[in-house]
Amino acid sequence: MASAEWCHLLAIAFNPSKTGVVVFQPTLTLANFVRWFGNSLYYNAAITSIVLAVIVVLVTLLLAYPLAYLVAKTKNAGRTSFYMILILISMQLDLVIRMYGLMVLMGDNGLINASLLQSHLIAQPIPLMYNAFGTVVGLVQLSLPFMVLSLIGIIRNIDPVLEEAARSLGGTRWKTFWSITFPLSMPGVLAGSLLVFAIAISSYVVPALIGGWRVIVMPINIYQQIAEQGNWQFGASIAVILFAISLTAVYAYHRYTEKRIGGLV
Repeated sequence: MASAEWCHLLAIAFNPSKTGVVVFQPTLTLANFVRWFGNSLYYNAAITSIVLAVIVVLVTLLLAYPLAYLVAKTKNAGRTSFYMILILISMQLDLVIRMYGLMVLMGDNGLINASLLQSHLIAQPIPLMYNAFGTVVGLVQLSLPFMVLSLIGIIRNIDPVLEEAARSLGGTRWKTFWSITFPLSMPGVLAGSLLVFAIAISSYVVPALIGGWRVIVMPINIYQQIAEQGNWQFGASIAVILFAISLTAVYAYHRYTEKRIGGLV
């Protein structure tokens, strides 16, 4: 069913724009794509989507790797289970509820600004929401568990003998990590990064709620064209372009893994 809907969306992207018309028409045109490339509003939204997704990947990896390493190296089964529950528990809550929770924390009158104001550390509220910063925070909160789960299994399967051998040869913990542990965990890093990139670039709820419609990304454009203007054809063309960007990321990922790590993932 989902594949049929996607095929229909792909097909009407090549139809002339007609407000309220969803049925595929025999007339084919590239006018919707020409319109997209000819308007800076739309391709700037694509650039914003890609930049935000890359930033989210980097921040998520920076936060997730230490946590995944801790869970993977913990020998106590009960403690490992406890860590896994903490990681997975946030995924049990609806995304909208989680974003409203962030809004309570990050709003101008939220807990963070209220605490800083009462402590006289700031004179006026810090704009933590309705901007790119807030959107990144929301996307990181959304995608962090996926990155952690992608890394845990890979790190756990690294033979500790290799790290012990590096240490016995005079390597420090830091040098052993960068020369042994991190390179061997690259399949998890790449898989998690690809997953997080896909989540971040396609998210609509986070830019709408945390970004306050001020951070214009491609999913926002799609919503505006389809839900607000009823222009399904142009909205579908934006969706196709978004899909092409994601597909390009997947292709680049597989090419990199084939060259660098022998296509192990």
